[in-house]
Amino acid sequence: MGRGRIRLRKIESATSRQVTFSKRKNGLLKKAYELSVLCDVELGLIVLSPRGKVHEFSSTCMQKMLERYEKCSEGSKTTSIAKEEDPKALKREIANMEERIEILERTQRKMLGEELASCALKDLNQLESQVERGLRNIRARKSEILVTQIEQLQRKERMFSEENNFLRKRIVDPHSVLTTPASGSGSLQRSEVETQLVMRPPSSNADFLFNSSH
Repeated sequence: MGRGRIRLRKIESATSRQVTFSKRKNGLLKKAYELSVLCDVELGLIVLSPRGKVHEFSSTCMQKMLERYEKCSEGSKTTSIAKEEDPKALKREIANMEERIEILERTQRKMLGEELASCALKDLNQLESQVERGLRNIRARKSEILVTQIEQLQRKERMFSEENNFLRKRIVDPHSVLTTPASGSGSLQRSEVETQLVMRPPSSNADFLFNSSH
């Protein structure tokens, strides 16, 4: 017959309880030692007997282990407190952001000339200065863009003028050897070839028949 499951409960007999304590205590200390050696861990074990006697085992200095344990316990408590206070900090941050957004929206409306009834003369002068600075910056940026566009249009105008001059010369003197301007595109070269083909003097019938026979 196999060994049955024993129900754990307090041993009523004081003698049997003391014998069981001595046996189990020695086995527990032995297991603690084996665990510290096999797994290379710092292990501390404290057992207080019913008579108040202390039995302990530690793989290293027990005092240092207790100090490390206290630090770890304080760190876990600090972390839990920080987690509890974190929602409160988020709520405060959200409230601050909403207040800043409201201030910026009021400033924007005032910059647009709205809700000026609550502004004093000093505030109005400050707003006027800000608006004037903004207008100067906008006009300066607008002038830069316009100058850039004008320069681009002038370059295009020069390019088209060169192309027109080239085509005009080809029409006046189609047999002259002219180089294509640097700004011209491939379409001008094709136009030159087509112009040479069209403007060439017509050949005689004999030449036509000779070329046809070949």
